[in-house]
Amino acid sequence: MRFEERLAQDKELVEKALGNLFRGCTPHADLYDAMNYSLLAGGKRLRPILTLECCRLCGGTDSAALSLACAVEMIHTYSLIHDDLPCMDNDELRRGKPTCHMAYGEATAVLAGDGLLTAAFETALGAGTYLPARQVTAALEVLAAAAGPAGMVGGQALDMAGEGYALTLADVEELQKLKTGALISAAAEMGVIAAGGGEEERAAVRTYAQRLGLAFQIRDDMLDVSGDQDSLGKPIGSDANSEKTTFVTLKGLEECGRLVERLTHEAVSALGGFEEPWFLEELARSLVGRTN
Repeated sequence: MRFEERLAQDKELVEKALGNLFRGCTPHADLYDAMNYSLLAGGKRLRPILTLECCRLCGGTDSAALSLACAVEMIHTYSLIHDDLPCMDNDELRRGKPTCHMAYGEATAVLAGDGLLTAAFETALGAGTYLPARQVTAALEVLAAAAGPAGMVGGQALDMAGEGYALTLADVEELQKLKTGALISAAAEMGVIAAGGGEEERAAVRTYAQRLGLAFQIRDDMLDVSGDQDSLGKPIGSDANSEKTTFVTLKGLEECGRLVERLTHEAVSALGGFEEPWFLEELARSLVGRTN
């Protein structure tokens, strides 16, 4: 099977599972509509695909990983809803559509994010149908740490605090390690846990995902300068407008391009101990020159 076919199959599996999460739920004003509005708005589904593929890499099944894959995407989506709020980045467009607060109002958007975050852990517990409790607990420990103040939320706090200040390269690397990298790394590691993989396998995919996450963020910074709004589905130039220091600010587009190439090579190299890592290798390479 070719990479594009496998990627499409993974996305279809994730989309179907996400679409079924809140089907038939009793309406609470516009809450579930707002949650689904953002959750089902599309996107790359990078994080849940990492969970599925890292599980397969270690001999696990889709059934074992799917609840965890959905949970990590729910947390990612909640973070986007909150990041877009007027008190944060104040963005009006996401994935080519009005942001959640533009469509449903600020209060409902806050609650939609809260709802997705909480429901994510309920969803993740569904992995207990297929996995021993110790594996579910281990996966939830990784997910909670990556999503909280020592991970993604902490990174967003650093991001907000850094607006208008000239940050160092070390500052930006730490910010993005938490804000973007932590959840990507957790997504991959949970896949290994779901398959019953050991610490050596977990460490290898953490390294892969951390390099991949940093390359992904640097490419995002580049696209915010040189990308096309129609392709991105969101405004360009928002980092400059918010006076944020980015990798492009510090290194320029050309050097950032070389850094993305190097990090991608390091990500691929981290998978050398696995028998068939071809999909994850191709996934990393496919993100190097992406335009959205």
